Amino acid sequence: MGNYLVAMEAAWLVRDVDAIDDAIGVAVSEAGKRLNSEDMDYVEVEVGATGCPACGEPFDSAFIAADTALVGLGLEMEVFNADSEEHASRIAKSEVGGALRDVPLSVVDMIETDEDDE
Repeated sequence: MGNYLVAMEAAWLVRDVDAIDDAIGVAVSEAGKRLNSEDMDYVEVEVGATGCPACGEPFDSAFIAADTALVGLGLEMEVFNADSEEHASRIAKSEVGGALRDVPLSVVDMIETDEDDE
């Protein structure tokens, strides 16, 4: 059994917005509210980063068209006593997916942590 830090990416839709900063604020706030209402304050929520295709520098993962934004959120949570990386991935997606219904999720990174890191 191992402990894993699971990083996921979520696609969050924000309607009636005209500025990237506003869209990011609304997305992070709404995701945080939904997670906290399910007593999942152990899930870290932040705006995701996308690499620039020209220079490779990261920038905030958000795009606005027709007053509707698609914001990429980064979510992290620690999974304890999982049998494998695949098991930790399923646990994390099930936990977060239950609170963030109808939000696309994908696991983007996973790090096995030491038992002493708790």
